[in-house]
Amino acid sequence: MAKSRALEETLAMLHRLREQPTSATTLATLRQVLAGKSSHAAAKAAQIAGEFEIVTLTPDLVAAFARFMVNPVKGDPTCAAKVAIADALYRIGADAEAVFLPGIHHVQLEPVYGGKADTAGPLRGVCALGLVRMNYADTLTELADLLADPEGAVRIAAARALAYSENEHGAPLLRLKVLIGDEQPEVVAECLTALLQLAPAASLPFVARRLDASDAPTCEMAALALGTARRREALDILRQWFARLRDAELRRTALLAIAMLKHDEAIDFLLAVTAEAIGPTARDAIAALGMYRHDGALRQRVIDTATRRDDVDLRAAVAEAFD
Repeated sequence: MAKSRALEETLAMLHRLREQPTSATTLATLRQVLAGKSSHAAAKAAQIAGEFEIVTLTPDLVAAFARFMVNPVKGDPTCAAKVAIADALYRIGADAEAVFLPGIHHVQLEPVYGGKADTAGPLRGVCALGLVRMNYADTLTELADLLADPEGAVRIAAARALAYSENEHGAPLLRLKVLIGDEQPEVVAECLTALLQLAPAASLPFVARRLDASDAPTCEMAALALGTARRREALDILRQWFARLRDAELRRTALLAIAMLKHDEAIDFLLAVTAEAIGPTARDAIAALGMYRHDGALRQRVIDTATRRDDVDLRAAVAEAFD
């Protein structure tokens, strides 16, 4: 009980220190906590160091990480401290190979009901970003391994890290992962999005071909990736796809993806659909435009377009989407 109260007091003290995060007193306290045994307190101290990018604490963070890697299940259950430390070093922009490299390989199996679970997935993900930020020479090899990680969240983190790297040599890894597929659709979706960030011109045709996949989820993922990319060239691709679609759900997805482009031409297209398409399709276009509900001028354009059709269902759709 006494240990629990001491931890609560330490966490409360750390919270107060946020008011003066770089004072001499705060720095001394953070160093003391990082050198202590409590992983919960060390995690909180690391969060403060990362949030305020306190570069002078880099050696203390690295030393704390090494300590929590010794008997890690007992010393740092759930990897809370190690994740917070790695994240702080990433935010600081530290060249902390001594943390990121062992961290990206770390697996921490902990007892759970019915067996054991790996709690180090988030650590591997943040260490991937850390290696990218410090321009580690063999980053692509490490990220290739993470694309085959047992944890879906880590595979997603690997795709994001490849996009963050801005290294077009990572595009073939992402294309291969898309072609192989994944048991979690979110992983493929993230790879498609990353491709359009990393090598947009070369990847547009590759992603566009996924629009005509035999399964609807792949089509939807490709469409939303194109929308997220916000490339003007994607509008024609999505507009042509919408024109040849017959499936109502996919047509809704196409309109949403077009809205996500956030270009004037895309908005004009959706307003034209609102003005001319049959009722259900016009309502879907209005729903897609609803993402601009805080844009008063556009809201009025949608209202004017819907009102001219003298269709009570369209006016109801506007009210639902914008109010």
